[in-house]
Amino acid sequence: MDKKNGTQKSKVMPLIPLRGLSIFPYMVIHFDVGRDKSINALEKAMINDSMIFLTSQKEAKVDMPTPEDFYHVGTICKIKQMLKLPGDTVRVLVEGINRAKITEIIKDEPYYEAKLEEPSYSTEVEKDKKVEAIMRMVIEKFEEYTSAGNKVSADVLITVSEIEEPGRLADVIASYIQLKSTNKQRLLEAFDPYERLETLHAILEEELEVIQIEKQIAQRVKKQINKVQKEYYLKEQLKAIQKELGEDEGIAQEVEEYKEKIEDIDMPDEVKEKALKEAERLLKVSPSSAETGVIRTYLDWIVDLPWDKETEDRVDIKKSRDILDQDHYGLKDVKERILEYLAIRELANSMKGPILCLVGPPGVGKTSIAKSIARALNREFTRMSLGGVRDEAEIRGHRRTYVGAIPGRIISSIKKAGSKNPVFLFDEIDKLSSGFRGDPASALLEVLDPEQNNTFTDHFLEAPFDLSKVLFITTANSLNTIPRPLLDRMEVIRISGYTEEEKLQIANKYLIPKQIGEHGLKDKKVNISENAVREVINSYTRESGVRNLERMIANICRKVAKRMVEENIDSAKINAGNLNKYLGIQKYRREKAKKENQIGIVTGLAWTAVGGETLSIEVTPMPGTGKLQLTGQLGDVMKESARAGISFIRSKTEEFEIDKDFYKEKDIHIHIPEGAIPKDGPSAGITMATAVISALSNVPVNSKVAMTGEITLRGRVLPVGGIKEKVLGANRAGIKKVLLPWDNKKDMEDIPSNVRKKLEFVFVENMEEVLSHALVKEDEKNEN
Repeated sequence: MDKKNGTQKSKVMPLIPLRGLSIFPYMVIHFDVGRDKSINALEKAMINDSMIFLTSQKEAKVDMPTPEDFYHVGTICKIKQMLKLPGDTVRVLVEGINRAKITEIIKDEPYYEAKLEEPSYSTEVEKDKKVEAIMRMVIEKFEEYTSAGNKVSADVLITVSEIEEPGRLADVIASYIQLKSTNKQRLLEAFDPYERLETLHAILEEELEVIQIEKQIAQRVKKQINKVQKEYYLKEQLKAIQKELGEDEGIAQEVEEYKEKIEDIDMPDEVKEKALKEAERLLKVSPSSAETGVIRTYLDWIVDLPWDKETEDRVDIKKSRDILDQDHYGLKDVKERILEYLAIRELANSMKGPILCLVGPPGVGKTSIAKSIARALNREFTRMSLGGVRDEAEIRGHRRTYVGAIPGRIISSIKKAGSKNPVFLFDEIDKLSSGFRGDPASALLEVLDPEQNNTFTDHFLEAPFDLSKVLFITTANSLNTIPRPLLDRMEVIRISGYTEEEKLQIANKYLIPKQIGEHGLKDKKVNISENAVREVINSYTRESGVRNLERMIANICRKVAKRMVEENIDSAKINAGNLNKYLGIQKYRREKAKKENQIGIVTGLAWTAVGGETLSIEVTPMPGTGKLQLTGQLGDVMKESARAGISFIRSKTEEFEIDKDFYKEKDIHIHIPEGAIPKDGPSAGITMATAVISALSNVPVNSKVAMTGEITLRGRVLPVGGIKEKVLGANRAGIKKVLLPWDNKKDMEDIPSNVRKKLEFVFVENMEEVLSHALVKEDEKNEN
């Protein structure tokens, strides 16, 4: 554009600084004036030619501006109208004429008067392509601004598009758009029309970007508001529908109660999140739907489980020992293990609960000691019997897709206990079965593993529950049927059967007082003598434990109670002499040591589920063709032991003075009495071999000697198990000398000292040693 500088016009006129307002040439606007200086300036302008200079304050909050507080470039305006308002305020209508720049402030009282320089540009300039282009670009941006912002009417676009002068176009558009005061001032200070259009174009682009961002934010907020409103309306509609159908039973209130309970419980975040989702789902499901009951059941289980409840352990070892001793006699290993656990808990509070497996015959107190452990530790006690369990769902529960699904018995027991660290007893773990519904033993692998059970997940809950603080105790009669991976996770503590003395102590300290109290005989004089108790133990019961002993004592108490009521007596004395009046004839005959030494009959020692027993092994050789006959319900292992013994004897016929062709000319029959009872195991190996040698060599066996041990083909004696029970059985039978394998010498520690004193123990390594103690020599025969 050809710019022609006209003469610089200088003018002097009143000045008013405006707060928050900028006025452009060609702009008509009204504003209110209240400051005295400004009113004085207006009055002066009206006296002269109605011309006044208006500029903007840099800070709108300044009430009495100085020349430094306002811009020195503004607009010369013509006052069109003045109107006095109530309260000393004047409303003015002005029209912008031209830009001007303050060159000097002539006076500041009673109003500002300034000397102005008004550059004059010819409006009749030739528009070149460059100017035409910038004008079109500005108009285009202004159209975008108008359509995007919706702040300018469509009529303004028509007016703007008809303007031919570049400078005027910029000023008119600037008057219609909302800009910051700094941007407006930039446009005012652009005296060159082309420069002004470029500045306006840049400002419009910035404004359009801001408007676009505002739109995006507004849409996002609106979308969120719409979603919230939609949910609100739907919930309200659902409530209305439920009310119309008569199904409004306060479900919303019920859900809120669930939520409050869930928030109050200190549970894992993932469990809390899942529970809250289920509570929300309860609102959306129809109350008449079956799903409602499933969700309610699930939420009830979640809020009732002891996620954050646990009892505080009693760490007073002395008091715990006293409690354990009060409830049970003996069971030293179990008690010591629990006291060790307590001691470690006192030193290291973060210790995980041990997993103990109590193994022993029935009736020795495995289940009841678990209750005493809970009492000693000050913990809750819960018990689950595993006998015959063959469904995996018993352990892990059913998934909620099944009708009537509930959690497994582990979670159910934890809920019943009301604590996350109870003593949990798995009774009869060796009686677990497996079927088409899964393998419960495999499901227990996670439960009984301290490294895994902190995230035990029940199929019903589908959320992890921490079992690491639970003290698990399992009981079993035998380890043979427990799967190896499961057994590997447990610490095995063996509980052997009681000796006669131990049973006597248990009866006197626990069983007799308990049964007398239960039968209402506390206030009566009931005396059961020691001899009577011993007779009950030996002749009326046959067990390792004391369960049947307690039944017999209860039987005696019932008979005594009946006599006292019928005969009106207040005392009763039971001894060995009158015991049969209460219990009838003796039920069991203990195998006693033979009085005479006999050929081919040897006393062996056997382990049974009810304790140790003595067995008389009988051998009879007969003319024949070398057949070996075994009777007495013997198992395969026992039969193989017999054959190994025969092979050993054949290799030593000269040493034992036996006919070397006996295996061709004689049949040998080995029989173990009480044939109705199955027998198996290698521990009768040396006993059968000794009986065969005695029978073939015609040398009697010492009737006061009993033995146990496995035999090899070379005549070596190998160790066997159940030594304590076998030795106790030998003691009961009146045996004087017991032959044991050399490697079983370590098991002597388990045998009570009073029993060790009564018996002579000989530890043997080979059959030669066995025979030297078992067979009766010629000089011994003569002595007898």
